[in-house]
Amino acid sequence: MIVLTVAFGSFGFISTSNTGGLMTDVILLWAIVGFDGGFSMARLYKTFEGSEWIKTTLKTASMFPGLVFSILVVLYVLKWSDGSWGPIPLRDMFVLAVLWFAISLPLVSLGSYIGFKLPKIKDLVITNEIPREIPEQSWYNKSSFFSIMMGGIIPFVVYYIFGLVLVVLIMTSVEVTILLCYIQLCHEDYLWWSRSYLTAGSSAFYLFIYATFYYFTKLNITELVPSVLYFGYMLIACLAIFVLTGTIGFWAGFMFTRLLYSSVKIV
Repeated sequence: MIVLTVAFGSFGFISTSNTGGLMTDVILLWAIVGFDGGFSMARLYKTFEGSEWIKTTLKTASMFPGLVFSILVVLYVLKWSDGSWGPIPLRDMFVLAVLWFAISLPLVSLGSYIGFKLPKIKDLVITNEIPREIPEQSWYNKSSFFSIMMGGIIPFVVYYIFGLVLVVLIMTSVEVTILLCYIQLCHEDYLWWSRSYLTAGSSAFYLFIYATFYYFTKLNITELVPSVLYFGYMLIACLAIFVLTGTIGFWAGFMFTRLLYSSVKIV
């Protein structure tokens, strides 16, 4: 959704100056690309030999939009109670519900169904059925929190220096994740999948820290409701960045390990 929004905005198909129209286009794109979300989930979930595909499909279709919708409801109720905004029009709520349940959910389910019908992604090397014991790790590699936070700060700093360039953020997330994944494998720690997601996704944490710093140093907001609205909308933006960069990091680690172990020759 983010990639299509940036691409369509660059070619002039989407007006980025019209905030209301931009949000409408973003929500519509999110609903349409639900097929890709369901299909990608199904292919990966089947590859990792998951069995609860119906529950996972529902999570794919509802977790992120449900969380964002819950935050928006809290913010809207807060604005309404403060008297700064009237109630949400029922027509808009109905349109959002239709986009979610009549377009996004069926497309996610269709993509999931097709993905599970296909054979799983074939392993390029034979693995042991019994997991090998991971040797004792050094202090900096033993703590996954340390490596995750170190991996997230580099994409954020590069992204902050060069400005709003999506390609730079993607490339940096890929490079950092592959580097830390390689270091982890060199220490014989093969549990890379969740750490690769969190390594790239942790850049959203630094974005939220920067937003907090910007709030106290640049903004002159003294009232409670505007402050809560600011942090609420920034939380939604950081969640989107977390999902984006985390997904990029996981796919980078996934493709890297497949390429790395495909070159192993067993005699």
